[in-house]
Amino acid sequence: MTSKNNGLSAALVSNLQDVLSKRKGGSDASPSEEAPSTSVAAKEEIDEDSRPIVLVTNGDGIDSPGLLSLVEALVSEGLYNVHVCAPQTDKSVSSHSMTPGETIAASSVIIKGATAFEVSGTPVDCISLGLSGALFAWSKPILVSIFLIIIEMLWYYLVISAYFLQVISGINQGSSCGNQMFYSGAVAGAKEALVSGVPSLSISLNWKKGESKESEFKEAVGVCLPLINATIRDIEKGVFPKDCSLNIEIPTSPSSNKGFKVTKQSMWRQSHSWQAVSANRHPGAGNFMSNQQSLGAQLAQLGRDASAAGAARRFTTQKKSIVEIESVGVAPKTESRVKKYFRLEFVAKNEEHTDEDLDIKALEDGFVSVTPLSLRPKMDSETQAAVSEWISKALNADQ
Repeated sequence: MTSKNNGLSAALVSNLQDVLSKRKGGSDASPSEEAPSTSVAAKEEIDEDSRPIVLVTNGDGIDSPGLLSLVEALVSEGLYNVHVCAPQTDKSVSSHSMTPGETIAASSVIIKGATAFEVSGTPVDCISLGLSGALFAWSKPILVSIFLIIIEMLWYYLVISAYFLQVISGINQGSSCGNQMFYSGAVAGAKEALVSGVPSLSISLNWKKGESKESEFKEAVGVCLPLINATIRDIEKGVFPKDCSLNIEIPTSPSSNKGFKVTKQSMWRQSHSWQAVSANRHPGAGNFMSNQQSLGAQLAQLGRDASAAGAARRFTTQKKSIVEIESVGVAPKTESRVKKYFRLEFVAKNEEHTDEDLDIKALEDGFVSVTPLSLRPKMDSETQAAVSEWISKALNADQ
């Protein structure tokens, strides 16, 4: 295939030509014309596998049983080209945070049948990196500023349409219903995909401490796999709902579920319990925050002396973070500094839910809750009018 490059970089033209040739069956492709790419993955030969690509991430970390059970099932289906880009440690309550300005290590890991990387960042970092073109050969080509919008549209048509790409974030250990979604790293990973125009699902299991068993993750996969298959099939057909992500909540004892139910996001969230922690019991607490803040610099330094995998695994953090709060008081003659240490834990709370359409109600009743999530700003007209009236009065009162 020949084409004028119109000022575009050789790497970008090569990527687009490669995708176009695959859509036509490769009849026009010329191996000798391949141009070099600055992408790490593009230096290797692009996989000729034309199966739909499924990119998997999660919030609990790459070694979590929920992710491993999901990936194993997707690979066993034999229908998908499965890629994994997930946090190396637990980031289940990282929300939509990213890690700008710090060095992120992406280390290859062995997951049978999949191409997998663990990343020293958040789920949002993982999806952003995975779709950037810097890690995987099939992902977004290099963008040239003046042609940004055009190339974005071409990328969506050529890559999304050619490979029927989908992102799945999960399976998370613990519910992400209601306002708990604001804290969920798993939901944030799926929403980051939606920001990039990629259809996505986030999946969580309503884990009950002391009651749920690890085997329930495999049951949960079996429950949601038909919906995953239908999603990818309809993406290929172009009939999957646009501009939305689906948050799937699977009840405790998944195999006993009462079926699927489309729901609305509730206001439910777990209670926040702050517990005072003795510094004597946790001698390393005083250095915890400073260690966290310099994590990127430490990883960069270690990278010069050890492999990325070794560097990534040295800085595994605990699931329950110790938060340092420092207060300064000034006495008449002397200055004193007081340090206190606290640990945050989420505690389930029992509430009565009556609205049958809410996600938490469906989940508690034993249904698989499916909640459509959108990036579109939503504000009811009554609230909009109330805010408008209040601003008008507030500004006039100051005059």
